[in-house]
Amino acid sequence: MSPSAITTVKRELLVRYLEAWAPAALHRARRVIYAHGYADRVDGAAAEAAMRVLAEQADLVRGRELAMVAAGRDLSTLDARLKAIQAGSGAGTGLAVHTISGGTDGLLPVGLKAVGAQRVPLLGFLDATGEAEPPATATVAALTAGKPAEVILVLPPGVPVEPYRAGWPLFTQVELADSEEPGELLVFGATAGKSIEGFKEALWSVDEFAGVRYRDPGDPDRHLIDISLTPHPGPLRRELLAHLERVGEATVTELRTFALTETVYRAADATRVLHTLVDAGTVTRRPSHGRLGGDVVISA
Repeated sequence: MSPSAITTVKRELLVRYLEAWAPAALHRARRVIYAHGYADRVDGAAAEAAMRVLAEQADLVRGRELAMVAAGRDLSTLDARLKAIQAGSGAGTGLAVHTISGGTDGLLPVGLKAVGAQRVPLLGFLDATGEAEPPATATVAALTAGKPAEVILVLPPGVPVEPYRAGWPLFTQVELADSEEPGELLVFGATAGKSIEGFKEALWSVDEFAGVRYRDPGDPDRHLIDISLTPHPGPLRRELLAHLERVGEATVTELRTFALTETVYRAADATRVLHTLVDAGTVTRRPSHGRLGGDVVISA
């Protein structure tokens, strides 16, 4: 796996999601906070890219507050670069940058409390790959103070994800890989349903980079999926059928939600797969005719 290609995919995903998240958050709240942990990773390139996206919101932050809280081991150099981007944005005092040196675990939660991140739109980005230890669960849980709250978390291969679910009612994950070997695990947690839909749209709209593909952690066949606006449906087909075998039957709405939260796919992808399964006679539907609406019951 090419570390540079994986790093580029993660950075582009962050930028694409921020470009959608920041203006939407500023439209619904007067205070918005973005938290970037391990900000000195890869010379701070991801943190700088995020800051540029926030600086593009100059027109929206007038009369509002948009703050970036960045934490890392030593941000003395990065601090100057982030504040230069801030100064050149023309956003004035509406855009603020707060850097915290000394480490992410322990200090990021303190920093969030200091800037009043409770009950305001809050997005966190924590890429812990390359660190000696994975993030503390308390650091990830601290982000749930936001309303709504969201987190993009990247874990090294083999790190269990279940301990990080606490406090996140919506939780999905995707593996970044290019071979049969386990890849980095990219996790998204949210407290609102629309957030996870937006993340999935950003996930599949990322430009394809040589050798980098997705793998659904729930796919028993571990199929590698090319990054595409219309991803290969094979893993989703298998997971939907396995889910129906477990539960017996489910509505289209329930299956769309399952795809959105328990697989790497979007709800719309589930609808397309269900149409093909019904047409092929692989599953049955009740009622047997008419539009495949949300209340139609699908049986294995």
